[in-house]
Amino acid sequence: MLPHELQNVVPESTPAAEICQQNQIVREFYGEIKYREELELHCQWYYATAKQHQQELQKMQGDLNIFGWFNRARHKH
Repeated sequence: MLPHELQNVVPESTPAAEICQQNQIVREFYGEIKYREELELHCQWYYATAKQHQQELQKMQGDLNIFGWFNRARHKH
């Protein structure tokens, strides 16, 4: 129980204030869900793009090795 002097200073919680607080909590909760879903989609895109780039790099490196092999073969003749 609050001391007599502070009872009038601290506002009592009203049903409307509680509803506003609950609504704020719900908005924050759904905002967090949306953020996490967007982050998950971004991460999936990032990893798929990185994998594609790695595959393209390996292919280009293979192409360069073949080109170098033909280039060396021409210089030996």
